[in-house]
Amino acid sequence: MNFKRNKTIQLNTFLSIFPCVAILGPRQVGKTTLAKEYMASHNAIYIDLESDEDLQKINNAEQYFNNRAERLIIIDEIQRKPELLVLLRSVIDKKRINGRFILLGSASPELLMQSSESLAGRIGYLELHPLLISEVTQQEYNFDRLWLKGGFPNIFLQDNNELSYEMQWQFIQTYLERELPLLGLSASSTLLKNLMKMVAHNQSHLLSYTELSKSIGVEINTVKRYLDYFENAFLIRRLSAFHTNSKKRIVKSSKIFIRDTGIYHALFNIQDQEDLDGFNAKGSSWESFVIQQIIAACKSSVTPYFYRTQDGTELDLVLTKGNEVICGLEVKYSNAPKITKGTTIASQDLGNIPVFVITHSVMEDYQHNNLVTITSFIRVFNHLHTLGLLVANGV
Repeated sequence: MNFKRNKTIQLNTFLSIFPCVAILGPRQVGKTTLAKEYMASHNAIYIDLESDEDLQKINNAEQYFNNRAERLIIIDEIQRKPELLVLLRSVIDKKRINGRFILLGSASPELLMQSSESLAGRIGYLELHPLLISEVTQQEYNFDRLWLKGGFPNIFLQDNNELSYEMQWQFIQTYLERELPLLGLSASSTLLKNLMKMVAHNQSHLLSYTELSKSIGVEINTVKRYLDYFENAFLIRRLSAFHTNSKKRIVKSSKIFIRDTGIYHALFNIQDQEDLDGFNAKGSSWESFVIQQIIAACKSSVTPYFYRTQDGTELDLVLTKGNEVICGLEVKYSNAPKITKGTTIASQDLGNIPVFVITHSVMEDYQHNNLVTITSFIRVFNHLHTLGLLVANGV
């Protein structure tokens, strides 16, 4: 079963304005499926850099590309031959036509630095996230399944919980033993697995490099380097703290998350809803799920943060556009959430911004006061759309 991905419209738009478009995201997230759906209605060529046969085709890559200047060429697993990114600049400049190349890769632009340097002004980047709620509501699934299993399509669709759990662990093992080394991270897979587990234990909490360093027995700078690779491979997110010019003492450490809650749950041996219901960090899991879903649905011009002061005033998520703070969000699993005075104070600190307290499934929205609205996970996207924060074909 294929899902209608929200990035489809953006892909069409980007191909109309850039000679080259890179679709980036973790393995198995659906990049190849998205590209091949586009390929089906266009005169395109597909090159898989994991295929020996395809590698032979582009043995003389410059000539191959120049001879097919009128064709759209899709290059999969581009991180395996980053030297192609340098070549593409001269190929594109010889015949600058928009929509010539689609590159698929499982490394961020920061890790594919050569593309940023050689293709500046010629390339647009799209990040394909694990499935969003707007992409699965058209199917007969509820968001609790997405929360439990995570958003990798093949895992999400697997009805057998034991098998989906095994698939999640295979995904983790593949990344630690194969993908990260290919991206340049030379480290023991056992050490990296221990670091992943420690990140999971600190899910949605303030990041302490010192604590992680002591836990796995490596230097702080080494931990930072490993986490850089995790983040550039789309496995984790470090959410920065929002700083104001006020005299309040602001927490400046980042929060850390494993992006996909299915992978997060696998690290705790959670296989089904009963396991999740008894999970002592269920609140952190729910917060992580909601935050990832919102960030993934937002426009690229929106920057996410969290806000916390030393006296405990906080918001789980703050969304900004440029220098303007648009809104804040607090994530609560309970449908009868306790709203502290700190929520209102945080809104006031940030310029009396609207704050949405997101519950699991409260039946209807209601106002706590003129700044704070209690809403549900599904309906919060309506509020964010009204504020102009979501991509056009989001929820």
